[in-house]
Amino acid sequence: MPHHPVLTGDRASEWLGISVQRADPGHCVISMVVREEMRNGFGIAHGGMVFALADSCFAMTCNDPDPDGTTMTVAQGVDINFLSSAHPGQTLVAEGRRIAVAGRSGLCDITVSTQEGEVIAQFRGRSRTVPRRKKA
Repeated sequence: MPHHPVLTGDRASEWLGISVQRADPGHCVISMVVREEMRNGFGIAHGGMVFALADSCFAMTCNDPDPDGTTMTVAQGVDINFLSSAHPGQTLVAEGRRIAVAGRSGLCDITVSTQEGEVIAQFRGRSRTVPRRKKA
């Protein structure tokens, strides 16, 4: 199964149970199963869980491998539109594509769908490449 360096030490994505199907520069496909503890009071997937899946996909889509480890690409703003609901037991697939890069800024689109292809959410992320800070 493919791996992306941005997942190293990413405890949130690990807790979500995210698996990587594809990780190429500017293109990523990941998935997770909606678990019972991810549902809201209406019994459907909490929007924050769907957002977290899309955000993890965004991180992998906008971060190309940095051979010298001096930079990282982070979110500077995002929008998400929820189009349908997801339910416990469903597998959600997030596919991200880098749309544009201009200097240190970038734009990525992420679509979250069920395995059957029903679109659950559309996420647009604006990124910024910044110097990597040393860990304290």
